[in-house]
Amino acid sequence: MQVKKLPTMDKKSVLFLCTGNSARSQMAEGLLRHLADDRFEVFSAGTKPVGLNPNAVKAMSEVGIDISGHRSKSVDEFVGQQFDYVITVCDNAKEACPIFPGPGKRVHHSFEDPAGAPVEGYGPGTYLTD
Repeated sequence: MQVKKLPTMDKKSVLFLCTGNSARSQMAEGLLRHLADDRFEVFSAGTKPVGLNPNAVKAMSEVGIDISGHRSKSVDEFVGQQFDYVITVCDNAKEACPIFPGPGKRVHHSFEDPAGAPVEGYGPGTYLTD
């Protein structure tokens, strides 16, 4: 009897970008990691990183997603890497985003910046209702 290997699906790589990499892109990274399990390699970065916003951590934990181990990263850490998708989640990042090599697709969807908003304004459900 011959055992056939199951076809493997290559993981797609996704980079979420915003200005500060403190809330929107961090939440998007955490949400996709949670929903897609190991089907995607997911990263986030900012054009001017400012640190992880504790309200984003709290809001995500309220829906069962732990992003407390994330750190705010600069897009410069990823220059030269190829991604299947580069997703900008704010207009400033879209304008300042460097060009990434390869056939990857750039996607833009601007979300309102929750910085300074009460925790109730942070939850992923706020952004997933459109």
